[in-house]
Amino acid sequence: MSLHPSLQTYADAWTHSVEAISELVTPLAEGEWNWATPCPGWSVRDIVSHVIGLDCEMLGDPRPIHTLPRDLYHVKNEKQRYMEMQVDVRRHHTAPEMTSELEYTIIRRSRQLRNESRDPGHKVRGPFGSEQTLELAMRMRAFDVWVHEQDLRTTLKRPGNLDSPGAYVARDLLLQGLAKVVAKEAGAPANSAVVFDVSGPVEFLRTVRVDAEGKGTVDNAPSLGPLATIGLDWETYFRLACGRVKYAAVADRIKSEGDQELAEAILRNFAVTP
Repeated sequence: MSLHPSLQTYADAWTHSVEAISELVTPLAEGEWNWATPCPGWSVRDIVSHVIGLDCEMLGDPRPIHTLPRDLYHVKNEKQRYMEMQVDVRRHHTAPEMTSELEYTIIRRSRQLRNESRDPGHKVRGPFGSEQTLELAMRMRAFDVWVHEQDLRTTLKRPGNLDSPGAYVARDLLLQGLAKVVAKEAGAPANSAVVFDVSGPVEFLRTVRVDAEGKGTVDNAPSLGPLATIGLDWETYFRLACGRVKYAAVADRIKSEGDQELAEAILRNFAVTP
């Protein structure tokens, strides 16, 4: 296989999640494609459209020429308008049209990955007219598709794959935003530490340390005297971090010790995805 070894993890995670999505939606009746999901304003059809659209962009397909309606209440900025284009252009597609395009896109992307020989640092087209490395693009696709698989599972009441390859990609990516949440968004004081004890299918312990200048860093060493310790399960962690739920809705699933005011400020500002 010609795929660079550092990209294999992301290719495997994407494959696992996108095939799970296909399996989830293929048997759905026409009306079930309209069911609301945890993504504001997006139905099952919209999520699948988003997955198809971004993978088509990874394939180098041109973006659709399409004018968005003015009454999409959930579209509030240019980034959201960008993402909405691939979604709205498919809003009137039937269930067979959706499953056929999804299947065809998976075939094309799988072939592309099998034949991928570019270096991980090779620059490719990114969202919003940007450029990003192939490695970052593949990491983000693996993360995005796994999160949307979980959105669909929540809507369709088909839980699963909380510890699949994509879950570990999601864990590492979400942890990159944790220091900013604690140090900047929640305003943890200088020279303090906050411990996160996450249980469940993906289990980990991380400490956010805030230095004298107020900058936060994340490590996996325990703290002897944390200002606060926050314990929660993996599903609650990623749903909060991805903005799928608010703290008030899942407060009963979270235990915190130490500075309660700081812990609540962290949990209220926990979302790190756009």
